[in-house]
This record gives sequence, C-alpha cells and structure tokens, in this order.
Amino acid sequence: MNTLFKKSVAEFVGTFVLVFAACGVAALTGGDLVATALAFGLVIVAMAYSVGRVSGCHINPAVSLGCLLTKRMTLKEFGAYVCAQFLGGIAGGLSLFGILKMANVTVLGNACNYAPEVSVGGIIGAALVEIILTAIFVYTILNVTDENSAAGKKAGLVIGLTLTLVHLVGIRITGTSVNPARSFATALADLVYNGNTESLAQVAIFLLAPLAGAALAALLFKCLHSKKEEK
Repeated sequence: MNTLFKKSVAEFVGTFVLVFAACGVAALTGGDLVATALAFGLVIVAMAYSVGRVSGCHINPAVSLGCLLTKRMTLKEFGAYVCAQFLGGIAGGLSLFGILKMANVTVLGNACNYAPEVSVGGIIGAALVEIILTAIFVYTILNVTDENSAAGKKAGLVIGLTLTLVHLVGIRITGTSVNPARSFATALADLVYNGNTESLAQVAIFLLAPLAGAALAALLFKCLHSKKEEK
C-alpha cells in the first residue's frame, strides 16, 4: 500500500475518532468544561500512540500547516492530510449525530463553535482567542516532536494535556476549535440533522483563525529554535 495513502487513512481514522468521541462528549454534556476538555485531550493521547505511528497524528489542518511551514512535510503530503482530515471529521460528525438521532438520545448541545456574540467585537474576540490558543497548541507540538526534544515517547501525553489546557480556556468563549476540520464537521452535521444554519454561517472564523495561529506558531518556532548558530 502506498505510504502516503496509509498516512491519509490514518489521518482519516484519527480525525473521525476525535470528532465522534470528543465532540460526542461535548454534545451529550452540553459542553461541560472539564468533561469536554478531558475528552479532547484523551482522544489525542490515544490517537498519538496508535495512528501516530503511521502519520504522526496531526488530525488537524492547523497542525499540518505548522509542519508544512517548518518543512516537516511536503505540499503534496499537506494536501493529502488536509483532505483526509476534513473527510474523517465529516464522517465522524455525521455518524455521531445520525446515531444519536436514530437512537432518540437527547443531547444538551451541538458541539459547534460560535463567536461569543454576533457582532464585530464578538467575531474579533473569537478570532483572537482561536489564534492564540492554536498558536500555543501548535507551538508545543512543534517543540515536543522536534528531533532535539527531550520529550521522546512522552510527546503524545504532553500534546494531549496541552489540548486539554487550551480547551479549558476556550470552551466558555468559543467552544474551542483550534481545528478547522473539527469545526466544519460539527457545523455541517448540525445543518444536516437539525437544520441549523447559524453554526455553518460562523464557521469561517474557525477555519481561518486556527490556520493563522498555526502560522504564528511556526514563525515563533523558526525564530526561537533556528538551527543556525548566531555569529
């Protein structure tokens, strides 16, 4: 089997699990702060030590962009990863809400991301929060997965704990995205199963802001951790 195809399948599976399980907890608990934050962190730990062996467990276009900008992957790999992540996320979202609807399970939320209020200030605030939180998350990933990092086999645990941390900060503000594939998946599922257009109308914030945060993280990493010796 082609190596890139294997990596793409791993990214599909990892993103599917992230959306199905972690967003499932968010929907069933109404976005409970601790439960949801732990769910996202635990999924990342689980996937890091499973699909991570194949693809590196990006399962997030923002993480892949950070890797692309720091020359850890090619443009072709980036394109394949992002396609797989969005498809995996969509499959996870549609499966989750489809099963809940068939089983007539009552949910307390839709696991979607929203600006604090529909206004210029609310939109800017949401974007800034997502940029900052994504930058923290991706910067950590770039460091602990660096060949010179002392994290080693503990990298997956560090990454999972960092995702838990950023969710604890962001859930009450935007629901925490830091992942365009996760945001688009739940917004689409909300439209398909609930006929709600509000989350999809705001999804552009959660597609663009995390990518901007990833670019900021890559720039910071390159500035602070350049391998070139200063003369």
